[in-house]
Amino acid sequence: MKIAIPKESRPGERRIAASPEIVKKLTGFGFDVVVEKGAGLEAAITDEVFKAAGASISKDTATTLKTADVVLKVQRPSADEIKSMKKGAVLCAHLSALTEKKDVEAMAKANITAFAMELMPRISRAQSMDILSSQSNLAGYKSVLDACNEYGSAMPMMMTAAGTIAPAKAFIMGVGVAGLQAIATAKRLGAVVTATDVRPATREQVESLGGKFLTVDEEMEKDAETDGGYAKQMPPEYFDKQKQVVSEHIKKQDIVITTALIPGRKAPTLVTKEMVASMATGSVIIDMAVEAGGNVEGAKLGKVVTSKNGVKIVGHDNVPSRLPKDASQLFAKNLFNFLSPHVDQEAKTLNFDWEDETVSGTCVCKDGKVVHPMLTGEGS
Repeated sequence: MKIAIPKESRPGERRIAASPEIVKKLTGFGFDVVVEKGAGLEAAITDEVFKAAGASISKDTATTLKTADVVLKVQRPSADEIKSMKKGAVLCAHLSALTEKKDVEAMAKANITAFAMELMPRISRAQSMDILSSQSNLAGYKSVLDACNEYGSAMPMMMTAAGTIAPAKAFIMGVGVAGLQAIATAKRLGAVVTATDVRPATREQVESLGGKFLTVDEEMEKDAETDGGYAKQMPPEYFDKQKQVVSEHIKKQDIVITTALIPGRKAPTLVTKEMVASMATGSVIIDMAVEAGGNVEGAKLGKVVTSKNGVKIVGHDNVPSRLPKDASQLFAKNLFNFLSPHVDQEAKTLNFDWEDETVSGTCVCKDGKVVHPMLTGEGS
């Protein structure tokens, strides 16, 4: 069986869906692993390192894909890549399946069995397969470093002979994996950290990291989490209350990091233009949801903009790709952990257990049809 790892084709994508460690494990199963020439360079992994791990190197994307039984990618394939893949091939990647349904339909039409890894069920057994968690963890860390880079003052309190420098005040909006890592990183750098989330269960996590939790409405927040652990879409009255509470708090903050996402929907607006206008000149806002429409009014995808009152609004896209080496290693391990339970070592092939919820929960198309309930209208 041949496993292919092509070079990522999406603009700005620096990650690769393999690491030398994972290539070695895959070849250990008896699989042939083919890596496209130069695919790992931006993640600081050379062709020579992949060769030493047991992979062969192909000259271009079409050659890499045309005879592959399994294709491992970071992001969804382009139209040309779909055409290059053989019928019946298995694809594992972040497919953005809930928002890019036409691409899923194209994969189904090409008779590709595709697994959207971002749809991995939130169950204990699947934690090691969860690409959203592994990549968000790095993104949360990087968001604080990006804030430091744009913020014109020091983060920690400093007592010097020339006087005392007050610590920066950092406010994290959304306490998922990215938010928790942002809290931990900002705290380690010496900031005074507060955080808020619609899910009250996150209060204990925030406080365990040394942050202070900002409550909006305890009653409405009691039913703010899905069975899968994601934040629910809240009613309009909640956002009205949130706006009032946050408006008073945010004007005193030096750094604000927003992380709020709702799978398959536009990100909720958390920071209005009026809130931005109330902040002090030199303050920094990092919008980590900018790719999904943004949490901050005025944020621009892929840009750093400065408001009229001198507040910087940072909208970097694909933040995990800004740490490509570590992000690639974790992503590759997630894919391996997903595939390895289904390896038939005697036949040297994959034999998926379709009753396994990590398989059924991520498979979006199979046998020429779109099959995931969230895409066929049978689920939500």
